[in-house]
Amino acid sequence: MDLVVVQPLRGRHCGECRQGPLEMHVLESGVPVCLDCADLGHLVYLPRGSAALTRRAREGSSLFAVVIRLNRRHSRYERQGLLVEEAALARAESACLADAEARARRRARDAERRAAEDVRFTTALTAEILRLFPLCPPERAAGIAAHASVRGSGRVGRTAAGRSLDEGAVTAAVRASVRHLDTEYDTLLAAGVDRHQARVRVAADIDAVLESWRASSGEAPRTADGGAERQTWAGRKRR
Repeated sequence: MDLVVVQPLRGRHCGECRQGPLEMHVLESGVPVCLDCADLGHLVYLPRGSAALTRRAREGSSLFAVVIRLNRRHSRYERQGLLVEEAALARAESACLADAEARARRRARDAERRAAEDVRFTTALTAEILRLFPLCPPERAAGIAAHASVRGSGRVGRTAAGRSLDEGAVTAAVRASVRHLDTEYDTLLAAGVDRHQARVRVAADIDAVLESWRASSGEAPRTADGGAERQTWAGRKRR
């Protein structure tokens, strides 16, 4: 059975040494006794909050006590923390700190890996845009790819179809860019025109821009670096 220490709601004095008011005390036969008289004065207080730190400190301390306080609203005692040996708390803090540092290093590695994947995918998406629309300015294709592939955005480049460089998804990303940058679509929305009506009104303008970016018959599609070959993102990932 765990030792129990009480945080009193009002000032209490030790029944043995008469010191007080006490921040904490134990009850012996209903009489408050200070921690020093109860031979618990060498323990240090660890407030609740970190489950891992509490567990490690408790496991590493040969003597510990549970600290409780009365909740008047609910008419019950609630756990506030532990009293543990100082050395055990120090060891527990070191272990938790090491875990936190390890997690931080892992998060950093994961972030670097995701960033590298994003760069490779954005490059592949740029190349696919230029394959489908060879006359699109390369810097515009790069901008479309970067916008469409922002992690967590929910845009076309983050969908399963977009990640596999599906032609429909890639074309949708290009259409979205043209809609906002090369037509009066945003102006129509700002003027209160219904979104669906605005899309209908600019559809012909979008088609005209896309057609102007498509290759003429017999023209070899080019990639962002000037090459004519295509290697899909999905293919790269399989490797």
